[in-house]
Amino acid sequence: MDFIRRRTLPRLAALLLALLLLPLMPATAHAADPPPPASPAARSAVAAMQPGWNLGNTYDAIPDETSWGNPPVTRALLQHVKSQGFRSIRLPVTWSGHQGGAPGYTIDPVWLGKVRQVVDWALDENLYVMLNMHHDSWMWLNTLPTAHDSVLARYTATWTQLAAAFRDRSPRLVFESVNEPTFTGTSGDDENYRLLAELNRAFHTVVRASGGGNTNRLLVLPTLYTNSDQGRLDALAGELTALRDPMIATTIHFYGWWPFSVNIAGYTRFDVTSEQDLTGQFDRAYNTFTAHGVPVIIGEYALLAYDHNRPGIIERGEVRKYFELLGNYARERQLTTMLWDAGQFLNRNTLQWRDPELFAQIRSSWTTRSGTASTDQVFVPKSAPITAQTITLNPNTTNFQGLRAGSRNLLQGRDYTLTGNQLTLTATALTELAGNRAYGLNATLQARFSRGVPWRIDIVTYDTPVLADSSGNTGGLTIPTQFRGDQLATMEARYDDGTNAGPANWTPYQQWDSAFTAYTSDSVKLTADFVNSLRDNARATLTFHFWSGATITYHVLKSGGTVTGTA
Repeated sequence: MDFIRRRTLPRLAALLLALLLLPLMPATAHAADPPPPASPAARSAVAAMQPGWNLGNTYDAIPDETSWGNPPVTRALLQHVKSQGFRSIRLPVTWSGHQGGAPGYTIDPVWLGKVRQVVDWALDENLYVMLNMHHDSWMWLNTLPTAHDSVLARYTATWTQLAAAFRDRSPRLVFESVNEPTFTGTSGDDENYRLLAELNRAFHTVVRASGGGNTNRLLVLPTLYTNSDQGRLDALAGELTALRDPMIATTIHFYGWWPFSVNIAGYTRFDVTSEQDLTGQFDRAYNTFTAHGVPVIIGEYALLAYDHNRPGIIERGEVRKYFELLGNYARERQLTTMLWDAGQFLNRNTLQWRDPELFAQIRSSWTTRSGTASTDQVFVPKSAPITAQTITLNPNTTNFQGLRAGSRNLLQGRDYTLTGNQLTLTATALTELAGNRAYGLNATLQARFSRGVPWRIDIVTYDTPVLADSSGNTGGLTIPTQFRGDQLATMEARYDDGTNAGPANWTPYQQWDSAFTAYTSDSVKLTADFVNSLRDNARATLTFHFWSGATITYHVLKSGGTVTGTA
């Protein structure tokens, strides 16, 4: 995953809609025979790689390592990553653009030297390294069906050079055949599976034949699209049966239930559907591979729309709940995880985590569970009396220990009551915490549990937001907005005849960033994609849903190149 591919997600809506309309239905039948188990050495190595971190948007960037916003790699970066508890790095590399032509497809020695230096730095820090072929998968490898011989020759030549360059490196260096393999112009999955098996077999043959440390080096093979649908897993299981190599691991990627991961179709919360999607995918990987002695690496995990430059798409507490469950369930299913970090988590200029609380949650999930709650926000009205409010605790096998505001422990009975998992903040406590009741964040509480990290609860003063009339054009519409302490959750769009309006016309709840944004404190913006998707002279009614529970109706009308908004 990377910046470019994330920007293409709206174009996948039709395909993803088909997936959405398949409720969590039973997976296809498992392969008749389980794959042969990997060796104890392979299983031990993959276990030792937990947890892992991706050096994303760097050597996979196009055309060069700093092209996608990250600074050059330093040894200090790798030392910091190790100090934060990571035991392995995944090193995505795009070789396209750094190679000569046929027949040798010679890799630029300067580029190869940069990659070799990072590999050596990481190995010297006692980290495992998983080196791969990254965006080549969609830049030229995907044309294997129509340019079979030339593509296979280039793939083989590339891995021949890499195998020779790294043949004598430590066994902590691991090779991954290709990132997120995909093919264009095929007849369907059967042909896709055959082509991927051919690539993986060529990779295996080249590396093993190169001798030296590569004779028994751990090799990692992906499923089609690096996807964990049962058919993809079964096809890879068949490959392992054919290869019968005990030093092979498998890999999948995971970015969450797609509607939640991008905020579309009303999935603003990490709800039961999102939880079941996570546990279902990890269960399938476990049942197909791990349970039979074949290790699995989740080579990338994150959320598609999580980005420090675009706050608010996914609410912070919901993000924390996602990562809390993901780390724990991967541990239960013995899956090694590698965080996809393109710079949205670790600021590589300062070597500081952009959201230390979130990283603390991620790190804690590697070893234990943490308590969470139904929300991390309690909204109190500015222009109405403050009353008691109740949230539901999710102890997640921990025990609730109490509430703290700064260094002060809140008093049970006076400040809060607990009935089962129902935590009620009293009007007295909320009044004190709200203080002068200025709009926005007034105070922060910590719900403390017997294990893991505390759960943050923000006390926020608000009034119902106010939207103003506006005018724009096909470039978009900016709606002046007084948020008054509140925060936008999602936007619903319908025409007067009841049909859905917006580019994602299969749902009334449009996608944040694709149809609308709310990144500033003074406006909600409708994108050019949203405006241009509107029917001419057909009024669209927008319903803005805010995290306080407030909803506001707004009308938009496009006529030719002009669009007007009416509060």
